[in-house]
Amino acid sequence: MPTKTKGKFSKILVAIDGSQPSMDAAEYAIEMAKKDAAQLIAVTVNRISLSSYGLATPDGELKSPQEKEIILESKQRFDNLEQKAKLNNVELKTELINSQMSIDGTIIEYAESEDVDLIIMGTRGRSGFKKLLLGSTASAVVTYSPCPVMIVK
Repeated sequence: MPTKTKGKFSKILVAIDGSQPSMDAAEYAIEMAKKDAAQLIAVTVNRISLSSYGLATPDGELKSPQEKEIILESKQRFDNLEQKAKLNNVELKTELINSQMSIDGTIIEYAESEDVDLIIMGTRGRSGFKKLLLGSTASAVVTYSPCPVMIVK
């Protein structure tokens, strides 16, 4: 993890999945990156199952119909974020990650590999039994992250 001045971040990761809470988190991340003159990385994790894939494309890549839709939707979200980041003079890197790992595990692994010093993500605010039954990506990231995590409701 990079050394930094307390309270100032140099590399911020925001995890987005297209939900309103994650898009709110992205807006907040842009503001924080602007304030700290930090690089912002927007990440979408596509959890894949090899059994859901169709035939190989001519370039040798496997793409299921669902993945094609996720790629298109992610590109649109990333384009919108890039416009907002540009208006705020924020350096933005976007990344669509296909992974067989859990979403939270992928976010944590990516944050470690990029030496991120803050993760920002939204939460749908599930509580009680629903949280126990469904699990919580945000909760797992908070628990296992190597760096501070900010949750935006």
